[in-house]
Amino acid sequence: MSESNSAERGNRDEEQVPGAKVIAQALKTQGVKYMFGVVGIPVTEIAFAAQELGIRYVGMRNEQAVDICAEELGNNVRPAVTLLGDINAVTKQLLEQFDRTPWQYPPESKWWKTLREKMKSNEAVTKELASKNSLPMNYFTVFYHVQEQLPKDCFVVSEGANTMDIGRTVLQNYLPRHRLDAGTFGTMGVGLGFAIAAAVVAKDRNPGQRVICVEGDSAFGFSGLEVETICRYNLPIVLLVVNNNGIYQGFNADTWKEMLKFGDATFVAPPLSLLPNAHYEQVMTAFGGKGYFVQTPEELQKCLSQSLADTTKPSLINIMIEPQATRKPQEFHWLTRSNI
Repeated sequence: MSESNSAERGNRDEEQVPGAKVIAQALKTQGVKYMFGVVGIPVTEIAFAAQELGIRYVGMRNEQAVDICAEELGNNVRPAVTLLGDINAVTKQLLEQFDRTPWQYPPESKWWKTLREKMKSNEAVTKELASKNSLPMNYFTVFYHVQEQLPKDCFVVSEGANTMDIGRTVLQNYLPRHRLDAGTFGTMGVGLGFAIAAAVVAKDRNPGQRVICVEGDSAFGFSGLEVETICRYNLPIVLLVVNNNGIYQGFNADTWKEMLKFGDATFVAPPLSLLPNAHYEQVMTAFGGKGYFVQTPEELQKCLSQSLADTTKPSLINIMIEPQATRKPQEFHWLTRSNI
């Protein structure tokens, strides 16, 4: 090879840019300000390159996959109309159409009348359940006392089975884009990731704004070690673990102890049961946050007040409820069955 060819090749090699840097530059060009990822090859190299360009990186411990699939349309309930496409593009098109032809559903229609009657009935049932003073507490009692102290501008994240479903009806949010949950499929393991993403933005744009992440004890188990991520970045998150010792329902400590007399837990313990009285708050304290274990409404009120007042570190309140507590009877079962 001639000296000139060798020099030309050497110049080309010097001009080569690492793939990670190309990806980071593309993200920067698109206005990306935050990156969330599970550290590993090739994420590590991309994360370093992104940070060099001023993009904030949050290293996670758990990853989830998301699919947009036409076959999923109508999986639970057959819809009258389906829309398939990028949510931003479709929403933009809908809003543009409404601007051209404004329309509002008639407020005095039969549908609205039926809906208002149902809302009133549900509110009465919820208030009755929330007013119960028996111990251990039920879901509605817990959420009633949480709702009393929720900041108006907080992000509400909820995850779980009964925890998420009941939380949607009791815990109120007052601003758009301030409620995050798993949607209609009840996907588990996304709650802490949602909370972390919301908290990073809140900490950057609105210092003092809090994220209230309400988890069932089973749901918390799916990505509970993200607590380390929360403490590593000192994020403004208050975690509430509503603990009934199981998935849907569990057992109290005495019943669990008696059950084990009949054999090994792998033979006699129902698959939906979890270890009674697990101290999840110690996961938070292990990484430097504040942890609380509560069993009464008074303890819940006090610990939540302290957690909201302390803006120096994240906290986790482990709330014990009746292991057999459940939601009010459901008239529609489309959320709990699949047409697959």
